[in-house]
Amino acid sequence: MGVSAPRVLIQFLMGPTSRNRILFLLFFFSGLCGLAYQVVWLRLAFASFGIITPVMSVVISVFMMGLALGSWGAGGWIGSWTRRTGVSAIYFYAAAELTIGASAFAVPPLFRAGQALLLPLGGMDSVPYLLYSALVLGGSILPWCVAMGATFPLVMAFVKEVDRTETTSFSFLYLANVIGAMTGTAVTAVVLIELLGFRATLAAGAVVNFSIAAVSVWLGVRHPLRGDTTLAEATSTDTSAEEAAARLRAGKARLMLTILFLTGFCSMAAEVVWIRNFTPVLGTVVYSFALVLFAYLLATWVGSWIYRRHIARGRVASTAGLVALVAIAAWLPIVFTDPRLTTRGLAVVATILPFCAVLGYLTPKLVDQYSEGSPRGGGRAYAVNVLGSILGPLFASYVLLPTLGARLGLAAIALVFALLLSAFRGSTALRSQTKAIAGVVTAFLMLCALFFTRSLEEGPFPRAEVRRDHTATVISVGVGRKKRLVVNGMGMTALMPVTKVMAHMPLAFLDHEPESAAVICLGMGTTFRSLMSWDIDTTAIELVESVREAFPYYFEDAEELLRDPRGRIVIDDGRRFLQRVDRRYDVVTIDPSPPVEAAGSSLLYSSDFYEVVKTRLEKGGILQHWFPKRSWLILRAVARSLAEAFPYLAAYESFDGSGYHFVASMEPFEIPSTDEFLARMPEDARSDLVEWNGGERRDPRVFIEEILNRRVDVDELVHPNPAVVITDDRPFNEYYLMRRTFKGLWQSEAQPPASRPADRKKSAGVFVQ
Repeated sequence: MGVSAPRVLIQFLMGPTSRNRILFLLFFFSGLCGLAYQVVWLRLAFASFGIITPVMSVVISVFMMGLALGSWGAGGWIGSWTRRTGVSAIYFYAAAELTIGASAFAVPPLFRAGQALLLPLGGMDSVPYLLYSALVLGGSILPWCVAMGATFPLVMAFVKEVDRTETTSFSFLYLANVIGAMTGTAVTAVVLIELLGFRATLAAGAVVNFSIAAVSVWLGVRHPLRGDTTLAEATSTDTSAEEAAARLRAGKARLMLTILFLTGFCSMAAEVVWIRNFTPVLGTVVYSFALVLFAYLLATWVGSWIYRRHIARGRVASTAGLVALVAIAAWLPIVFTDPRLTTRGLAVVATILPFCAVLGYLTPKLVDQYSEGSPRGGGRAYAVNVLGSILGPLFASYVLLPTLGARLGLAAIALVFALLLSAFRGSTALRSQTKAIAGVVTAFLMLCALFFTRSLEEGPFPRAEVRRDHTATVISVGVGRKKRLVVNGMGMTALMPVTKVMAHMPLAFLDHEPESAAVICLGMGTTFRSLMSWDIDTTAIELVESVREAFPYYFEDAEELLRDPRGRIVIDDGRRFLQRVDRRYDVVTIDPSPPVEAAGSSLLYSSDFYEVVKTRLEKGGILQHWFPKRSWLILRAVARSLAEAFPYLAAYESFDGSGYHFVASMEPFEIPSTDEFLARMPEDARSDLVEWNGGERRDPRVFIEEILNRRVDVDELVHPNPAVVITDDRPFNEYYLMRRTFKGLWQSEAQPPASRPADRKKSAGVFVQ
């Protein structure tokens, strides 16, 4: 019988011994857990420190910083540790995995403590907040990331103990780790979080880490250090490898380290920019980020696998040739994502595959060559690569995106590789014809990217006003009533009367004269402007500074409103703002950014968030929460979250049929009649309500009557299944792929209930769930 292809592949990757197979599996699962932790930590960090790009950049950078410190430190000290203790390096690896597993239980409370510590620092646009939040966030996850980074040199040292001739152990372990990381990205985003939630996903990761530690201890028992002689021989071999590496450093090592630093810097900076650039096509759902990361790791795995295969065949590609390939591939995500060429998600993501695959080959190749199997050399080389990965995301977030945008930011990254290619112009590893072809192709793609290509972020808006900051690219487009707000290439909102109703309805439902209101998510500013027409103190909370700056584009009286002492626009995360202020409001009104499945959106839909809102409502105060008609199941989950938090809840289908207005309070409230509604409104508010209406709706009385006649029975909206609810731990609306793929897991859903005329004889609006 023939040997199956998968078995041949496994034998090729893992080597002939069971020890190598076990190490491969250990690093596979270790990489899986590492990426699972990163995905969950990032989402928990958004909840605690704000949904802004700097938070994502800090998580990625600190993650990589820990890998660098752990790799460098463990690589430098593992030799002396084993000599002093007489303990095999595999036991230190087991300790590292135990430490990593402990992070599952330590990081969430550290984030919560850090969040409370930072609340007095003010808005998220302040320098102190950005600085101290980075320090607190970094301190919360850095120790565990250091343990992750230490795993490579620790296992390399163990391999040296049992096989002194091994010189390519880094690439072997790197390949296993990348495959695990790729799997962890997909499994965590698609399966684990949706089925288990964040806490249980972390706990599952901890179980795997503890199991890895147990197997490592078993390996140590099976392959013990055989006395001082064996230990001295291993140390001697390591020293000789160090001498060989030192001789290499005298010639080519400096260039190797430079390339490793630049590839780490540019690849991680590019990842941040790719996520921003691909948003118009992929959307803002959590699976978009996961898809980019999965593609990145998949291509890296392919490149690493090819490198390992070339090692076995004894014909490894030259560094000069690989640099030439990456110098070309770096331009592909710019040139071939022009919206005039493609708007398909997979086609867009495919443009990064060649770039990542080449780096997946180049990185382990350079580390192998630099270290020659030495844990000290491997730790140092890998740490330099990771050092670049630390600085890259920060540079992309704070410099490239705010100043250049996505297209030119990627061009700046690609230029680095073009300059690096010029350093090999005298290399004999490339034929003159190859150098010429590489130079011409790179120059052609560069010209296309700089002068002819349009980015997905810019889209079809060549004459629009564009504003950029470290959080988003904001595009204001259109004239008159056709103006639109576009954030990171995604249409957010337009000038619509329904956004006025979000202000006037809850204020008119109050049984007392309002004095204050807060609107979370400024958008174009329509709801903020309508609230101010009531002559009350009004606060708008907006995440993106550029959105606030765009307010005057949409309204001629915006500058006047901004000068009015009654109104203010605060740059902060909505939940964080409510947690850090002491004051209470008569009305809190919310219209989260679309779509309803957007990453982080559950932080404004969850039962936990509504508990925060309750603490900031005056007695008899009202929350208005609008939800679009996009997902009936998610709508019912939102309704259940509201019903569990508020004892009194009413719901209205919006007059244009586009969604639902939820009105919630901790005290009973009566729905006013049309006359009462109208009488409670100041004259300016009446005019504002019908400002954009036509026909009969120009009459405030007619329009109010239509609004009130579209009430919906809340009992028909609240899902009967207690599991269909949105919480911070189970963001039901964000993670949906499993239930939409396997619809049999869920009951078939009826259509939304029809609105019905309000019952004037009833103290309507009193719905006790």
